[in-house]
Amino acid sequence: MSLANIVNVEILNNPCAFTDPFIFDITFEVIAPLKEDLEFRVVYVGSAESEAYDQTLESVMVGPVPVGASKFRLEANGPNPSNIPPEDAVGVTVVLLQCFYLNREFVRVGYYVNNDYTNEEMRENPPDQVDVAQLQRSTLAEKPRVTRFSIPWDTEETVPPIQAEGKVPESNVPQDQVYMTEG
Repeated sequence: MSLANIVNVEILNNPCAFTDPFIFDITFEVIAPLKEDLEFRVVYVGSAESEAYDQTLESVMVGPVPVGASKFRLEANGPNPSNIPPEDAVGVTVVLLQCFYLNREFVRVGYYVNNDYTNEEMRENPPDQVDVAQLQRSTLAEKPRVTRFSIPWDTEETVPPIQAEGKVPESNVPQDQVYMTEG
């Protein structure tokens, strides 16, 4: 059973310019006292071809966290276009809101993001080089994909290790510990 749950996420500046910050209002609840803080990360997937282009836009520790409902605003810089392959700058990608306790990911909220030109002429005839100043970022906020992971909370149980990028190796995640709740 999870001791912390995300109750609601609102994306405030949507749609917006490609380089504008992501602004999330996050409401979460804690059902039992936690000894440590919660960590929230925003990760922009720069390319479906390689995790090397993923950008951690923000990582914040929230705590001490009282039992009950809490709300905070998380603002993360927009993605750095120079870290995205030009062929992946326009089109659909993903932004992830990940939540950790003791470096263990317990919930991931994913949103599809569409980056496109605001000018119809540029949409129909894209320039050879991406013009980031003309791109608009639209996040499909109404249909998040929520994945929950079963973790030990304040116990000494072992869990699959978290890699530096914040991903659990697929081979180490028992199928009975991954839960899709929405999507």
